[in-house]
Amino acid sequence: MASVRTRLAVLGSAVALAACAQAPAQLANAAPAAAAASYEWVALGDSYTAGVIPAAGDTFEVPRDGCERTDQSYPQVIDRDLGSLFELTNVSCGAATIEDVTSRAQEPIGRHLPPFSEDPDHPFPPVPPQSEAVGPGTDVITVGAGGNTLGFGDILFQCLQLGSGSGGVGTPCKDEMAGGIPGRLAKVSRDYDQMLTTLHERAPKAKILTVGYPTVVPKDTSKCRYNNWEQFGSITQGDLDWLRQDVLEPLNKAIEKSAGTQDDARFVNLYDSSQDHSVCDTGKWMEGIFTRFPDQPALVHPNARGHRNAADHVTGAMLDVVGVV
Repeated sequence: MASVRTRLAVLGSAVALAACAQAPAQLANAAPAAAAASYEWVALGDSYTAGVIPAAGDTFEVPRDGCERTDQSYPQVIDRDLGSLFELTNVSCGAATIEDVTSRAQEPIGRHLPPFSEDPDHPFPPVPPQSEAVGPGTDVITVGAGGNTLGFGDILFQCLQLGSGSGGVGTPCKDEMAGGIPGRLAKVSRDYDQMLTTLHERAPKAKILTVGYPTVVPKDTSKCRYNNWEQFGSITQGDLDWLRQDVLEPLNKAIEKSAGTQDDARFVNLYDSSQDHSVCDTGKWMEGIFTRFPDQPALVHPNARGHRNAADHVTGAMLDVVGVV
């Protein structure tokens, strides 16, 4: 997004000029107070916000809390881009459901994902509901959640198992699981509405940016090679079409619809800008089941380039809602 990059450049110049203008006054004081951030921003969400995988950077929490926030995840990228304009509190956590954001203490899993990987520090102590990080002073909330409430990881694992031995033919996962998807989506909608209500009650003046999910499966699933574990492994092309059309796209629509019910909420669309950067595209912003088979599981998450794209779109929305042009 060139417009966002331009706005950031202008903003950076303005901050530099302001700093120069204030220098004489600061020199006159023996111990000048540090400039306070203009806006309080809290980042909430699941692994698509936290980062989690090595392709999204290094974890930086010391000691680790199991949430696996990484330094190339979009909240951290934005924090570096916007400097002192926003003061970030990032409590996003891998594997978080909407209820974990709203009201339930979560037991983080770190990178403990048998049979794919085991985490030597697992189990981790519970972390508080993410909504506890917001309050009356919060100006902006970004939240990316819903995939774990839908059970996308479970659906993905079932599709891998059901597609194994199929030779890539048919829709075994759709045939087995399609009947349960409407109920899953209905729960996402109910939980999302409740989450937005809770966030508004806790932070009445905050603008809430609901961040959607990027393109995971391409429109042309012939790009996806059966049994390629750096793509979708043993999931058939037919099931990938079903996942895109009947699972992932409706998930984004459910989130967008919920955001539309709240005056202070706004949907941030990552899907359209990432259309040509799916798991199966050459210039991918999404990793497949593995980043590198067999020793680097990714379980279908954005890489650093995907988080950079998210950062650009979320930054534009943040600047808009606080009136920085």
